[in-house]
Amino acid sequence: MNLTPLLTLHIDLQPPIDMGAVSGGKRLILHIAGGTFQGARLQGKVLPGGGDWVLADGEGVWRLDVRLLLETDDGAKIYVQYFGVLVVNEKIQAAMASGGATEYGDTHFMIQPRFETSDARYSWLNRAVTIGAGRFVPKAVEYQIFEAVN
Repeated sequence: MNLTPLLTLHIDLQPPIDMGAVSGGKRLILHIAGGTFQGARLQGKVLPGGGDWVLADGEGVWRLDVRLLLETDDGAKIYVQYFGVLVVNEKIQAAMASGGATEYGDTHFMIQPRFETSDARYSWLNRAVTIGAGRFVPKAVEYQIFEAVN
């Protein structure tokens, strides 16, 4: 198995809604304001309206639950859902407090995206197995996403 670069995904976020303590931890809801994606086989924009339903435990581990919609430059719609884990360490806390950026690898920030489309040009995405690494950028998150291939 090899990991082949699929795309870089930049997601613009609105400030989170803090629901406070719920049964599994602290719930934060982040609305997606837009964004872009760029890869060798597809590129386009992130449509506004998706979101991330984060569940943060007491040890600084955030469980990500994201749904969003991509639109390619040639008009295809691609639904993306991913689960992931973000460990909020000192570098992440500093970036969130200052509105600054982090680098890939500053913490454990991993996702498992699943793609879904009815557009025949991109039907290969329906069976793709992917993994991504994330980082913070001002008012956004960015992921490098890779496809597992033989």
